[in-house]
Amino acid sequence: MHKALALTGVAAAALALVACEPGPKTLEQSGYRGTGMAQVNLDSAAIVAEVPAPPYDLPPPGEVTAGEAYENVQVLSNISREEFDYFMAAITEWVSPEEGCNYCHNPANMASDEVYTKAVARSMIQMNQKVNISWDSHVKDTGVTCWTCHRGNPVPENYYTLAGAPSGNPIERKVNGQNMPVPASAFSSLPYESFGSYFGSDLGEPMSVRVSGVSMHPQEDHEVTTMEAEQTYGLMMHFSESLGVNCVHCHNSQNFADWSISGPARVQAWHGVQMVRDVNDGYISPLAGIFPENRLGAEGDPFKVQCGTCHQGQNKPMGGVSMVADYPALLREPLDFTAPILDEADDEDAAAVEIAAAS
Repeated sequence: MHKALALTGVAAAALALVACEPGPKTLEQSGYRGTGMAQVNLDSAAIVAEVPAPPYDLPPPGEVTAGEAYENVQVLSNISREEFDYFMAAITEWVSPEEGCNYCHNPANMASDEVYTKAVARSMIQMNQKVNISWDSHVKDTGVTCWTCHRGNPVPENYYTLAGAPSGNPIERKVNGQNMPVPASAFSSLPYESFGSYFGSDLGEPMSVRVSGVSMHPQEDHEVTTMEAEQTYGLMMHFSESLGVNCVHCHNSQNFADWSISGPARVQAWHGVQMVRDVNDGYISPLAGIFPENRLGAEGDPFKVQCGTCHQGQNKPMGGVSMVADYPALLREPLDFTAPILDEADDEDAAAVEIAAAS
């Protein structure tokens, strides 16, 4: 009797656990066998299904360019009029499906620059081109389009701004920038504002994403305070939360700091940090003067890019779907193209990345 009840209880518990499973999963080895470096991927079919198809078949290019056909076309003046119309139809669906063309244009004068979002769109188009051309070390052949971040929203759902001083009583204002349950640090007690120190130059030279030195002995040229280490850990929590992965997606638990035994994802992530800095410093922060107050953070800076802006909880944004091949305009070099420059603070890390990538 008791044995039968026990078996029934075990079966019920198993069924309850199965019912709680989030859906089909696949296991992908991401590092050396025996280290636990495997990624559990959830079924992303629903996300893939949301990716919009091209607005229509891209017509063959005519002899007239967009710059010749239309007035005041600046960043896409070198593509055909046919491709320009096709791209405008796509970007409307990606960014402003409800507002339509009027989100960026004065309908009475489409050439006018009076709507500030038109200037923003120009910079964002060039940003997409720059990422696709210059940052294939991170985005590979998948590339990016405006949909990658916006997903049909005028403002991407995931962004960051420099955090203002916490409000409330004097005790709450003495939290040293941490112990606030916010998504940025995966609701941990770690610093809630790590992005400004790593993802741009708003606070000065970006910090190197490194806690420990490269040897077992103390080094004069590598002194990391407890607060700096906690910022790095907060950033790591952000990586994990944004990509839906755990630590061993990039690191080998045998030695988290050793590049030579880390997985390839760590190299790709390093390039991603450099890419985010380039995007924020080169294309978003310079727009601070044209954004209205409701599009600025507490410290007056624009909404900037972080890992979750593109990934949105997925190891590969949109489940790995590549849209960029359907939009050749985003595979052209920007008309004012300049190659990215790595930060001097990360020269040592850059050398480690090159070694890891070659191994």
